[in-house]
Amino acid sequence: MDESKRRAIQFLEKEIKTYLALALFLSKKDVQKHLRAGSKGAFLSPAFYKERMREAKRVVNELKQSN
Repeated sequence: MDESKRRAIQFLEKEIKTYLALALFLSKKDVQKHLRAGSKGAFLSPAFYKERMREAKRVVNELKQSN
């Protein structure tokens, strides 16, 4: 695997960890009460970050398999 793919995979793996942490944090009931997300609440939804994690994992798998 060349260096650019290795760096992309490392970046995406860190991004997945960040999305997981955000999804867990935003799923807490106390946090949801304090945020009071209105119509612009898409970025405050745990589902938004879970979807980003799925996309990042898919890209990581594709990069690893393209050797």
